[in-house]
Amino acid sequence: MPQQTIQLYLKGAQANQSDPCRQGNIICLPDQGRVIVSGDLHGHRRHFEKIVDYADLENHPETHVIFQEIIHGGPEDEKGGCLSYRLLLDAIRYKLLYPGQVHILLGNHDTAVITNGSVLKNGKEMNTAMKDAMKRQYQNDYELVNEALIRYLLSQPLAVKCQNRIWISHSLPADRYIDSFDTEILNRPYTIADMRRPNPVYLLTWGRRHSQDTLDRLAQRLDVDVFVLGHQPQDEGWTIAGDNALILASEHSHGCLLTFTLDRFYNVELLSEGIVPLASIL
Repeated sequence: MPQQTIQLYLKGAQANQSDPCRQGNIICLPDQGRVIVSGDLHGHRRHFEKIVDYADLENHPETHVIFQEIIHGGPEDEKGGCLSYRLLLDAIRYKLLYPGQVHILLGNHDTAVITNGSVLKNGKEMNTAMKDAMKRQYQNDYELVNEALIRYLLSQPLAVKCQNRIWISHSLPADRYIDSFDTEILNRPYTIADMRRPNPVYLLTWGRRHSQDTLDRLAQRLDVDVFVLGHQPQDEGWTIAGDNALILASEHSHGCLLTFTLDRFYNVELLSEGIVPLASIL
């Protein structure tokens, strides 16, 4: 089992890097088709399964599915270890089945794994909880499996940009870092150093509570109209956060997905009409 897991992570990394839609660290989507966006999943297997069923990629080759923040949360082992790495493995298998249609974005919990940092969720340090579960499962092979996991996480794209001027990323730089954010990170290979504060991958995955001025300035710099983000908890599953930003969450009973088509332009109000509560998907 450990060798199969290692090979799956490495194949997933290769699929991320060779994604036909990828340009630099951005997934660039065409002007036709449908997009389904998940908010943070944090180990919620049933919602992952609902999104897969809703997308029905086998019968919809023009559809793209975007995931973020799959790890840290959900089921635990008998000692409280976080088992969300198993859901990530299933997401990678899904990516390998539909390599040009499934896109898994880098989030701040991913960067915490890569940098061996601390990240709290509901008062629990999730990095340690997931490591402990992996050590119990893989035992003497844990280090090799973890190394392969990190290689996979380092392959993930940073954002999705659609020709209809919609931008999707886990977050955006916080207000105080807007002037120092280096957009060249979207084009060049990123490193572990880029994930440490205040470097650009850190800024792109950890920012919260953006002002309208920041959103407007970033929209101009990135040449987009509307942002779709995760990262910020949403008790009702989604919110409009300013004139041009929508935030999604998919990790709890009120979780939602967002769907839209690529052949039309949207403002944030029109885009919000594509919110689908995951509880409504049977």
